[in-house]
Amino acid sequence: MTTKSWSRRWLFAGCFATVLLTVLALMSRNDAPAPSPVTVVSRPPAPMPVAAAPSRARETPPSRVEPVGVRQDYIVQAESVEIARSAVVRVGGVVTGDLSIIRAVGAALDDRQLEALRASDVPRLRIFEDSPVQASSNHLPETNYPSEVAASNLHLGGVTGRGVTVAVLDSGVWSTLGPLQTTPYQTPHVLAQYDVIQARQQPTYSQTAAQQNYSQSIDDLFGHGTHISSIIASSGVATTGNYQGVAPGGNLVSVRVLDSTGAGRYFDVIAGIGWVVKEKSRYNIRVLNLSLGAPPQSPYWDDPLDQAVMAAWSAGIVVVAAAGNRGPQPMTINAPGNVPYVITVGAVTDAYHPMQPLQYQLASFSSTGPTYEGFVKPELVGMGGHILAYAPNNGTLALEFPQWVGPYDDFTMSGTSQATAVVSGVVALMLQVSPYLTPDQVKCRLMSGAHPAVNPKGTLAYTVFQQGSGLVNAHDAVYGSATNCANQGLNVARDLAGIQHFGGRANRDSNGNYYIMSDQQTTTCSGGGLLGGLLCLVKDVLSIVPLLGDGLLWNGSYTSGSGYTWSNGYTWSNGYTWSNGYTWSNGYTWSNGYTWSTGDTVTGTDISRQP
Repeated sequence: MTTKSWSRRWLFAGCFATVLLTVLALMSRNDAPAPSPVTVVSRPPAPMPVAAAPSRARETPPSRVEPVGVRQDYIVQAESVEIARSAVVRVGGVVTGDLSIIRAVGAALDDRQLEALRASDVPRLRIFEDSPVQASSNHLPETNYPSEVAASNLHLGGVTGRGVTVAVLDSGVWSTLGPLQTTPYQTPHVLAQYDVIQARQQPTYSQTAAQQNYSQSIDDLFGHGTHISSIIASSGVATTGNYQGVAPGGNLVSVRVLDSTGAGRYFDVIAGIGWVVKEKSRYNIRVLNLSLGAPPQSPYWDDPLDQAVMAAWSAGIVVVAAAGNRGPQPMTINAPGNVPYVITVGAVTDAYHPMQPLQYQLASFSSTGPTYEGFVKPELVGMGGHILAYAPNNGTLALEFPQWVGPYDDFTMSGTSQATAVVSGVVALMLQVSPYLTPDQVKCRLMSGAHPAVNPKGTLAYTVFQQGSGLVNAHDAVYGSATNCANQGLNVARDLAGIQHFGGRANRDSNGNYYIMSDQQTTTCSGGGLLGGLLCLVKDVLSIVPLLGDGLLWNGSYTSGSGYTWSNGYTWSNGYTWSNGYTWSNGYTWSNGYTWSTGDTVTGTDISRQP
């Protein structure tokens, strides 16, 4: 064998050994996985750390990362919207929307963020739970309510609410408008629709809706909003020749704040009120109908929904609110009906005897006053028993209660919601005839023109805590001339600014009877210093002497009898005593000892009670 052959063999052996050693070296390394092949399938890249974390000793287990807590919805109020928004962002919360009408924002906060926000130093910081609200309705059959409140005769003279717009905050309006398609003057009934719920869920909705001039149909998945709108302004004509609505020539703006089950949130209702105030001039919105409510959780001036309602009243909009369906017990008025400025409406039923006033009764479900702050509520009552009106035949209410669906896409419901709609329609008639009336003047004329129920002895059949000034009468309200008989001694601007708050003159004696304290002015008062001055002020304004006459002493019982006359000849004592107020003072807080409600949802579908 030649030297050259041996060299080739040694070279081959060397190469083989090198390969073998390389393989053994690779096998002796840690069992690291082979790199994945590159594929065309898209997958998110692994996050790259900003810096390498220091390694821990083996015996120390890795720390557990706590997940972000479950967020709840709140309303955060501060010195301004900007301050409230910044405060929420600073603690890691999520701003869900602006409520500039009350210097607040909606916020989603978990427990840790909530505590951090409460501990922060923010001017005028207030945090409210985003409480539920619900439509105030029951269900039963009836018609004739425009005639029962003396509106039909006004229609014959051309008083139909023409040119006046009522904003309805509710569950929307049915896309099949029917008698809400046009007014008797062939003009559109519904001028605009705005969906607050969709605006909250879809950030681009508001801008799109504005660009389309709020002309898109929203639809009413529940049915309540269409029913309320129809009571106010339906231009449908009955076989008798009468219009079905109270103000058939009026216009409507529909603002959806309740979902397909009739439930809603404080945030949505407040946002809806803010939208109405903003668009007031554009659509000539003069009336705001709130056929919804929730049990009060705080004094009226401290409740964000009540604050929004006061802002609307201050902006020149007449607010008509439902008393609620939690009667007949006293002190059951819902928010925002507990606001002293607004017109709060209870319900009357004709007991299935239409156009027979002697048969009319206060509905047993109608919430009664006084409020926790001592104001007499409701201001008046409207027809609210088994009210027939146009409503969706495919909405939640129609599907749940098919027995109350009529043959012409109508539906029968009962409640202070319906009574509120009746009164809103009457206000539209008033403002057509007297367009320059202020909200306070409208309230005064409504109350002075109402017809209270009196018994054969000529005294009140129901106390003012139950019926207020009586059953609304459209004719007497439209052509009345009363002045300075509502909201005397109150100041909504100072109330909203937090400078001054007010209490009413209702009280309760040691036997549990409710009464109204007399307003007796004294001629002299002496006292030194700040304390003496406050004592003089209270003494001058208020004398704690009960007015026992005129049916004003009430033990909280409910009377269901009939045979009462709904008379306009009753002289109210002391000039509408329930319309006045005194400065709220810790020296006299009549409602001390009462526990505020936790804000349970009000259910308005009590089909078992049929007034």
